[in-house]
Amino acid sequence: MSSPREILLARRRELVADLDEIEHDLDAPATKDWDDRATERQGDEVLEALGTVELGELRQIDAALERVEDGTYGDCVKCGNEIAKERLELLPATPLCRFCAGAGPQ
Repeated sequence: MSSPREILLARRRELVADLDEIEHDLDAPATKDWDDRATERQGDEVLEALGTVELGELRQIDAALERVEDGTYGDCVKCGNEIAKERLELLPATPLCRFCAGAGPQ
């Protein structure tokens, strides 16, 4: 089984590749046709929103990697209790236990 660090780094690589592709797509020259340009603009807005979400996830991963390095990965940053293994498997970058995240008792 992969370590939390390996899982986080793999997801980080995926996000960076996705963000590079989004940036490339957004930098593509616009078409001269008005109808096509309107469609492209809508697509650009979707890409920008997706990029914003992925940047947020990238920040969470970087923070989780810092917690791995300083030995606090798996500890809730709010209450200090241990985050359930199952929660970390589903959300490897989560900084909060289920209780502090508002999802009920751990």
